[in-house]
Amino acid sequence: MSNPQYVPAVVPRLEIPGTLTDAAPFGNGHINTTYLLSFLSRDSGSPQKYILQQINTQVFQEPEHLMENIFSVCTYLRQRVLARGGDPEQETLTLVPFSNGEHLLYDNEGRCWRCYRYVENSVSYDFADTPQIMEGAGRAFGRFQMDLDGYPAEKLWETIPHFHDTPSRYADFCRAVEEDSLGRADSVQEEIAFWKSREADFYRVQPLLEEGRLPLRVTHNDTKLNNVLFDRDTNAPLCVVDLDTIMPGLSLYDFGDSLRAGASTAAEDERDLSRVSFSLEMFEAFTRGFLSETRSVLTEEELALLPFSAKLMTMECGIRFLTDYLQGDTYFKIHRPGHNLDRCRTQMKLVADMETKSREMMDILRRCL
Repeated sequence: MSNPQYVPAVVPRLEIPGTLTDAAPFGNGHINTTYLLSFLSRDSGSPQKYILQQINTQVFQEPEHLMENIFSVCTYLRQRVLARGGDPEQETLTLVPFSNGEHLLYDNEGRCWRCYRYVENSVSYDFADTPQIMEGAGRAFGRFQMDLDGYPAEKLWETIPHFHDTPSRYADFCRAVEEDSLGRADSVQEEIAFWKSREADFYRVQPLLEEGRLPLRVTHNDTKLNNVLFDRDTNAPLCVVDLDTIMPGLSLYDFGDSLRAGASTAAEDERDLSRVSFSLEMFEAFTRGFLSETRSVLTEEELALLPFSAKLMTMECGIRFLTDYLQGDTYFKIHRPGHNLDRCRTQMKLVADMETKSREMMDILRRCL
């Protein structure tokens, strides 16, 4: 077997009937540590692949709750996929148990592990090169919402409390400005003023949830493009992955967060802000795909707020970057001085551009409806 140095000690405890032939680090995730395992099946003699992950328990401090969410949601999704004649092996994640019969295992050093079947013939993208990819992502996240319509969202654990609670995020930002623990606030007064001038927007959506005007739904909460698997041959969207942040939330979170990154014309940490803008072409493609799956289940109030949600999620991310900068860059990994400040400024440029294009975004929404 190649790469024996990459074989975690928990591998023999997986309930996989076959012989391990390869193990290697996999993907570019920043939170969990991931390995791709290859086995030769004892039953069929054919090769089979699996994804083994060490869960980051500093970020997810109650992994039992996390895995309870994932197992329950995946079980529900399999039933829905089968009911509509789909293939659950391709369209949902399949957990692999350990020898203790559980889907979660602590090793002798206290590290926490889980395993999934690898979705064969799949590919993911970090950036959407074409509107067709963006529309496919919209269909995938829309189908995810559609398939989970009816699931009792209130029964899910909050794996990261207040994750998309924008009033709470704004309060954290204001506290960081006031405390100014590293003396950085004087040098970013323009950025601070930008976000404070939009304070009312941070409080626009959460009260609607509390008043019952927006329905509580099962939400993914990290709807980056690379969390969608596409068919390697046809580019059809297959499956939504990375379910660690599945929680009760708003459909607006998933829609808006996809567009924050997916419709930007530049990288999240681009220093040349002249390259940063919000692509209406990508917005229209994603909206068309998303609504093709969800139009029948979203309420009129949810639909009306979809364009604003792109701005809201961008605002939330922007103040998180600036808050982290003010507090010493302790949450987001940085690779250069001022990295979080660069990220904050790209979000500011996107928000300002969305504001100039808000009427066009509403027109696009009406066309897609």
